[in-house]
Amino acid sequence: MTPDLLALSALDCSPGAPLLAASELKQRTAALPGWGCADNRLTKTFPFADYYRTIAFVNALAYIANRQDHHPDLSVHYNRVVVSFATHDAGGVTLNDCICAAKIEVFLAP
Repeated sequence: MTPDLLALSALDCSPGAPLLAASELKQRTAALPGWGCADNRLTKTFPFADYYRTIAFVNALAYIANRQDHHPDLSVHYNRVVVSFATHDAGGVTLNDCICAAKIEVFLAP
């Protein structure tokens, strides 16, 4: 993971915020283990042993997202959560999405 993402906070994003160029998106995604980009979204599935751990992760993720004022779409299941970031006002993936993904990765690091 690139430490530069961890040093940043999600930026104030407004309509017209710059999307990441394909080359930068590829570089950023490569530095975020398990994250992929499809359909103009940065996405990762997080597996868990049970529903309790799944919901604990959702609550922690909600705290991180609220602190960054940048919120993902979530698909919550019994033993997994699909997290999907896109900057809706920009119409795709921006630096904010990568910053938030990096902060989630650090939270889960052993």
